[in-house]
Amino acid sequence: MKYAVISAAIILAGTANAAPAPVVDIAGGSSSNDRVSRLERIVKAKQQTEFAMQQRLEALQQEVLDLRGLSEQQSYQIDQMLQRQRQLYEDIANLSRQPVEPAASVSDNNGSESSSTLGETASYEQAVNLVLKDKKYAAAIPAFSAFITNYPNSSYAPNANYWLGQLLYNKGEYIKAAVAFTTVVDKFKDSGKRGESLVKLGMIAEKSGDKTNARVYYQKVIKQYANSAAARIAQQQLSAL
Repeated sequence: MKYAVISAAIILAGTANAAPAPVVDIAGGSSSNDRVSRLERIVKAKQQTEFAMQQRLEALQQEVLDLRGLSEQQSYQIDQMLQRQRQLYEDIANLSRQPVEPAASVSDNNGSESSSTLGETASYEQAVNLVLKDKKYAAAIPAFSAFITNYPNSSYAPNANYWLGQLLYNKGEYIKAAVAFTTVVDKFKDSGKRGESLVKLGMIAEKSGDKTNARVYYQKVIKQYANSAAARIAQQQLSAL
């Protein structure tokens, strides 16, 4: 009995010294408001994160396009150098086969052909350099427009139209940009820029609030250009709709 009393006393003393239990607000007043505030902060932080990720994605896409443009320019210059070498060899062969033909006449003919080729080359290179080297995007727009007008059937016309569309898109002139991208899609069906042009048309439709057509463009890219960089971008855009 004595030990039972002592044990009870120890238990009571321990209970008295224990920290008081937290009081729960049954009505939910300030506790409920705190939970709502926390949820609002979480949602806002998530939206800001998603917006920042979208901005980074667009920046990366632009960097990829710039790098592709630089690669295209280098390939273009190599092709032109090889063409000039072949032309030189052909000129030498013609002179060897026709020794009696006046040299001035042959030179004049070749000179006119070279001027035409160099005119096309110079026009395209000037427009590309305004973008990649000089960063004069506003000046590049009329340069590409002039090239397209003067050389509508050039082998570089698809790229010129794509560059023009990209510059107009970056400037926010979506209707004019759509015209340039549509030209690539409809007129140059074998162009390597067709898939990327379809992606841009999807983005323009999306920015215009036309999600239905945006899906059509993205799905077309995924179907027709599977495993390409354009298809990966289209899939990302489609998933975000």
